[in-house]
Amino acid sequence: MNDLDDGSSQLAQSLPVPLFPIREVARLTGVNPVTLRAWERRYGLIQPVRTESGHRLYSPGNIDEVRLILGWIERGVSVSKVGGILARTQALRQAEACGQQAAVGELRVWCDRLCRALSSFDEHRLDEVFNQVFAAYPPLEAFEDVFMPVWRQLRVEQQGFGQHSEWLMFDQYLRGRLVQHLQLQRGQGQASRVVLAAVPGECHELELLLAGMAMGSATVRVQVLAARQPLEELSLVCERLRPQALVLFSNHPPAPEFGRRMMKLTLGLECPLLIAGDCSDLAQEELFGTAIGCMGKDLSAYEPRLQQYLQGQLDT
Repeated sequence: MNDLDDGSSQLAQSLPVPLFPIREVARLTGVNPVTLRAWERRYGLIQPVRTESGHRLYSPGNIDEVRLILGWIERGVSVSKVGGILARTQALRQAEACGQQAAVGELRVWCDRLCRALSSFDEHRLDEVFNQVFAAYPPLEAFEDVFMPVWRQLRVEQQGFGQHSEWLMFDQYLRGRLVQHLQLQRGQGQASRVVLAAVPGECHELELLLAGMAMGSATVRVQVLAARQPLEELSLVCERLRPQALVLFSNHPPAPEFGRRMMKLTLGLECPLLIAGDCSDLAQEELFGTAIGCMGKDLSAYEPRLQQYLQGQLDT
C-alpha cells in the first residue's frame, strides 16, 4: 500500500510546512520505509503526521531526526538507546529556550573540566572535579547529568589519538567510585537483599553498577554480581544468598524468545525475578501476564519501584 494518495498530496501542498511521503524520505536519507516504520512503532523515535487515511507525512524536522539517528547508529550506539540520547538533547534545547541557560552552562562547565582532566590523564585533578560535582549534586543526578554524558561521548567518539585511553581511564575510575558507594551502602545493615545481575554482553559494567546504586537505599542492600555472571548459575547463587528479589539488567533489545528464557530461569528461583534497563520497556508486552516484573529504564524510578515491589511481596 502506498503511503501517499491523491488526498494526501493535496494536504501536503496546503500546509504551510512542506511534508514528504515515506518513499521520498527513504530516497533522501537512504533508510528504507520498513525501517522507518519500525523506528516509529517499536522505539517511538519519529512521529510523522498521519492523514485521514492513515498515510505518513514527514516534516523537514522529521528528516533531520532520521539523519541524527543514523549518525548515532554509525558511531556504534544501538537504536534502542538513541531515543534516550535524543530526549536528553531535546531537554537541553528546551531548557535553553526556557531561560535555563545558567543551569545548562554549569553542567557544561563541569563536563569541560572532566574532559580537561582526562585529556591530561591527571587522576588527582579528576578526583577534585569528581568530589566537587558530588558536593554540588545528589549522587544519581551527578552521574546522569555530568559523568555519564562525558562517558558516553568518549565511548562513541574515539576518533582522535588517545581518546580510547581517556575513555578507559574514566570508565575504570567511575567503576571504582561506584563500587565504593555500594560498599558503603552494604555496611549499613539493610534488612532486604536484592541481587542484581546483567544479561551477559548486554550492558557495560559501569551501567550495571550505576543501576545498583540507583536501586539501593537505607532499607535495601543491592549485591551486584560480576557483569559476566552466567545466567544458568543464577539459581545456584540465589539459593545460597536467599535474596528478596533477583533483578536482571540489559540495555539491549530483547533477543528472540527472551520471554521463554526468562520463564525458564524463574523455574529454578525461589525469589521473584525483575527486569530492568532498556530491555525492560521493550519486553513488557512479551512478559505481560507473567510473574516477571518490569522496572523500566528510568534510573530515578528504580528505588521507589523496587521498594513498592518488595513491600507488595512482604504484604502477600
